[in-house]
Amino acid sequence: MAISDAELMEIETLLGTGGATALAELRAKFSHLSWTRCDASDVIESPFRSFSHCDVHLVDGADHCVTVTDDPARATGVIVAVRGAS
Repeated sequence: MAISDAELMEIETLLGTGGATALAELRAKFSHLSWTRCDASDVIESPFRSFSHCDVHLVDGADHCVTVTDDPARATGVIVAVRGAS
């Protein structure tokens, strides 16, 4: 399942204004996507988008192995990698 441009805009808006605390709202609103929260130091790939408090990575789980992708058309989930998380 792809992430549409409209969904990406809404995700970016919520993360940009609500920060990582918006994750519960994002999970409820976009329940068709998998959502993972982790520390930014746990992800070595370059982020799809960056905000002051977190990075966003797209996940492709369509094949046998889950991978990070920069292609919203292949994305089945989102990683919110928080900077400065304890």
